Amino acid sequence: MPTMNLSRYLAIHAEPSLASLLESVARACTGISMALGQGALAAGVLGSAGSENIQGETQKNLDVLSNQMLMDAVTASSTVAGMASEEMEHIYALPATVPQAPYLLVFDPLDGSSNIDVNVSVGTIFSVLRAPTHAAELSAGDFLQTGRSQVAAGYALYGPSTQLVLTLGQGVQMFTLDRQRGEYLLTQESVKIPEVTAEFAINMSNQRFWEAPVQLYIQELLNGKEGVRAKNFNMRWIASMVADVHRILTRGGVFLYPVDSKIRQQGGKLRLLYEANPMSWLIEQAGGAASTGRESILDIMPGSLHQRIPVVLGAKEEVSRVIDLHRA
Repeated sequence: MPTMNLSRYLAIHAEPSLASLLESVARACTGISMALGQGALAAGVLGSAGSENIQGETQKNLDVLSNQMLMDAVTASSTVAGMASEEMEHIYALPATVPQAPYLLVFDPLDGSSNIDVNVSVGTIFSVLRAPTHAAELSAGDFLQTGRSQVAAGYALYGPSTQLVLTLGQGVQMFTLDRQRGEYLLTQESVKIPEVTAEFAINMSNQRFWEAPVQLYIQELLNGKEGVRAKNFNMRWIASMVADVHRILTRGGVFLYPVDSKIRQQGGKLRLLYEANPMSWLIEQAGGAASTGRESILDIMPGSLHQRIPVVLGAKEEVSRVIDLHRA
């Protein structure tokens, strides 16, 4: 039976204000998990909120609720100078009356929310950055830091069990929520991704819109033993980045959300700050690789708060093959 809980782990591996911030995030994730668990039994949980976020996507009720739960929990911790969310157009800066805090938090409060009404796994993604030390008013530019600047990153997966997956730059640890005790217990340490895999995750409905390198790569996988890869591959797609990446962290694979002709003007589908950076750091900390196909995700200097990019992450061998095809 695991004995190390999240609080104890953070007390050992994180400085106090970071530990306090991450515990606040974990408490919010527990609340989101409980709301999801109620489903149709709770009023105002399922269905559309009747609004759109800054991305132009229809918000679910739980998108709005999850965003507020995270903001409330983290604000109360007094550990962040400001927050940015996929669901908010602008940053949220803490009032000037609050003493300057050392961190910034960016998050996707409910990744994969289109799955909520059909009871499929969703999650929360978060990333911690250092706040500026200057006394000037906090701005969106203060959040524009490369993925290598992250202090902590992780996600909560709301599935048959609720899991919190975390990196502080010292490997990847997995915690599982003990619902009876109301705490997260360390259930897997130093997660490692196999370098070689036979599984891939991609939305095949977009195939006709992909660029040539991705078309060629996926065709290689589909050709199986009879093709140049000389082995069969299985495809998995949940349409929840958290769930798809969690599968890769636990049993290997590669995840792709490439740019295509439908979303070329946007730059890609996934958001650099809220999704690509935290997930890429987790993958690299577990021994995998992450790229746009042309450059390392973690080295990209963001140009805007809601910037989107292509994403390829997972087993090193597969990510390297995609990069090679883009260079050809």
